Amino acid sequence: MQNQFLSAIEQICEEKGISKDMVIEAIKAAIIAAYKKDFGDKEQEVRVELNPDSGDPTIFVTKEVVESVEDGLIQISIADAKKLKKASALGDMIEFKEDSKEFGRVAAQTAKQVIVQRIREAEREVVFSEFSGKEGLIINAMVQRFESGNVFIDLGKATGVMFPSDQIPNEKYYPAQKIKVFVVRVEQTNRGPQIVVSRTHPDMVRRLFELEVPEIANGSVEIAGIAREAGARTKIAVKSNVPGVDPVGTFVGGRGTRVQAVMGELGEEKIDIIAFSEDPKEYITNALSPTKVISVKLDKENKKAVVKVPEDQLSLAIGKSGQNVRLAAKLTEWNIDIDGADDAGVESTAKEIVPEPKPARTADLEDAIIAASNASTEPKEDEAVTKATQVTEATPESKDDIKKVVEKEEALEDSEDK
Repeated sequence: MQNQFLSAIEQICEEKGISKDMVIEAIKAAIIAAYKKDFGDKEQEVRVELNPDSGDPTIFVTKEVVESVEDGLIQISIADAKKLKKASALGDMIEFKEDSKEFGRVAAQTAKQVIVQRIREAEREVVFSEFSGKEGLIINAMVQRFESGNVFIDLGKATGVMFPSDQIPNEKYYPAQKIKVFVVRVEQTNRGPQIVVSRTHPDMVRRLFELEVPEIANGSVEIAGIAREAGARTKIAVKSNVPGVDPVGTFVGGRGTRVQAVMGELGEEKIDIIAFSEDPKEYITNALSPTKVISVKLDKENKKAVVKVPEDQLSLAIGKSGQNVRLAAKLTEWNIDIDGADDAGVESTAKEIVPEPKPARTADLEDAIIAASNASTEPKEDEAVTKATQVTEATPESKDDIKKVVEKEEALEDSEDK
């Protein structure tokens, strides 16, 4: 009997993953329920002790000492009480050992139900305690089945559920598929603990990098922020807590091995790793990478940023369906407006570049040669015009001098003719 009783308890403990004390308490509760069903009342106060060797129960019943008994199940007369305990007085509660009872079929069935129910509750409590401590962590699991768009995940001792919103778009799942899932929350319900898991939660990216980047554990680098659109793209901001350590390079890894390992676990989801900055302008500029940013104007009161980019990079800054700027805004927690400019950087460029003289055209050279030739064949005309101009603009005194010279020259010419 002893071996059978103990082996039965050990088997139950091993199968259900519960402690021996929980099983014994369930057996005690079952015996109490059976006793009340056949011999007592639900209002009775009953206690049971089990023989640790044989497993035989000993039942103790507690009754109130009264002058006149109205309900023999919960009351005892003062005379009978003194037989059990001489110091008994009215109003005392006396516990006494009940004679051994043979339970009927109904009582035995009730005991069985109680044992099953108590063991089930204990099992649920164990599962809840175990997985509630795993909230926010990644665990290895296996796809079990599909139902109404939900994917049920085998977690070992429990079954988790992955709702459609927690499934990566276009990712295919099939039974017995081994995957990593992120435990979002564990809730205790009437049907047992409900474990909600996800593959789209932003913190899943954080936990995957913690597995790949040991520098996170020692505090050298850390993830400052994550913005994710599962299945498409994720932006993470990283920073270093140790001088000389490149946070971006640390997360990328040699030849990109670290970031590629994370991307492979997420179905080749694109991941942008940027450097975190306390300066909002620099942080926003980094978040919009690889877009070239010309200027950032901040409205700190409304936490709004207007970013000017070259016109040819406007579509790159916005991204497909606005994805790039949307993730940047979510990551930096700033409302970002993108402004394209055709003349972006033209003024500053014009100041730095000195325009080179244009090469002379052939026609211009021919015109210059003709003009020079004409000037050399008509010098007298130019000199006459110059002299006429000088005479016209001469002062009265100079005009008299010129007249005298002219008259003198004319007189010399007349004398020579004669």
